[in-house]
Amino acid sequence: MSRDSGCAFDAPPPLALYVHMPWCVRKCPYCDFNSHAVQGEIPEAAYIDALLSDLDAECRRLAAGPIRPLISIFIGGGTPSLFSGLAIRRLLDGVRARFVLAPDAEITLEANPGTVDQAHFAGYVEAGVNRLSIGVQSLSADALERLGRIHTPDAARRAVAAARAAGITNINLDLMFALPGQDLAAARDDLERLIALEPTHLSYYELTLEPNTAFYQQPPTLPDLDLADAIQQQGFALLAAAGFERYEISAFAQPGYRCRHNLNYWRFGDYLGIGAGAHGKLSAANPGTVERRTKHRHPDAYLNACQNVALGVSWSAYLDAYQSANAPTSQAIDLGANDPTSSVRTLSEQDLIEEFALNAFRMVDGFTSADFELGAGLRATALEPGLRAASELELVSSRMDTGNQILIRPTARGLAFLNDLVACFAGPD
Repeated sequence: MSRDSGCAFDAPPPLALYVHMPWCVRKCPYCDFNSHAVQGEIPEAAYIDALLSDLDAECRRLAAGPIRPLISIFIGGGTPSLFSGLAIRRLLDGVRARFVLAPDAEITLEANPGTVDQAHFAGYVEAGVNRLSIGVQSLSADALERLGRIHTPDAARRAVAAARAAGITNINLDLMFALPGQDLAAARDDLERLIALEPTHLSYYELTLEPNTAFYQQPPTLPDLDLADAIQQQGFALLAAAGFERYEISAFAQPGYRCRHNLNYWRFGDYLGIGAGAHGKLSAANPGTVERRTKHRHPDAYLNACQNVALGVSWSAYLDAYQSANAPTSQAIDLGANDPTSSVRTLSEQDLIEEFALNAFRMVDGFTSADFELGAGLRATALEPGLRAASELELVSSRMDTGNQILIRPTARGLAFLNDLVACFAGPD
């Protein structure tokens, strides 16, 4: 195979599915995600219909390439736990009818305390969910009030207990630090209380003020940089002592519980994105291209676009044809005005280098030259200018691994100054 120009793939990257549920009870003042405060009842049935139509459109695009099993599904939001277990079952049954799932497929659903109970969780388990991500954010009543959260510390504890009672053992808890008015002692107390809940995974990240949020318009008083760094380092030490391994900038896991869905993002794998505002990334071998696709952001626009998607050939018919001919039988088809896609971007070689760096350098373990060639479809030599610049700044280290591949890892300095590290791989302005 030649990679003298453009990108090319020896084998397609792994494939995952992201599903976006855009509604929440109330928009949090720090949140810049595509979430919309629910007005009245959620159009649950209509939205699941739309998701499955969107998925059918994605299947038509996949028809030009080899069949790949889904390694993971992540249902995020918004607040997916506002949907019933029956709705999630209908969604996942629809996914299973259209795709082969890997035998050990990880299926995650995000939930917020105050919107769930044991019956909800039992319904999700029956639907096939095997991992939960619960947005605790803090176990301090004062902090939760400042953050605009709808739940109390006790509600968060009850949610974790209810999830376990429903049979879910793989649980991530989200916790923010450097909160308004937080000092070292308060941050330590918050994290110790969360660790005591014995999650298998913990997302530990600093509160930042993002544009187009209420906090950005009226900023609260946050800890200064020195205090925020001290809180972070204290947290890292507490998590390590509790048996959590830091494997990404803000992700910590007990042994065997790393999030496979997020790892696929960071390793530059492929993923389909369905739902209002969802993003997807898809590689094609012939010609060698990588596309990023975004769906209509507002729920109303998304529902309208999905309402009359015309399909023609079903995905099951494609599977039958593929299995009989042992080869793809069609090209991706433009669905026209009814396509829920709002934008499509084909990545240039420079885009591929920059976006791979942005994702892969988040991982503490780094990546190999072979990982880059698999994910980006480019020769590893394309990384050399950026690696030289990053090495001079002591942001990366590299060595030969046991498989005769170059292992490239961010240094502690590189993890701390990720933006500077990624900038080394940026093209000319």
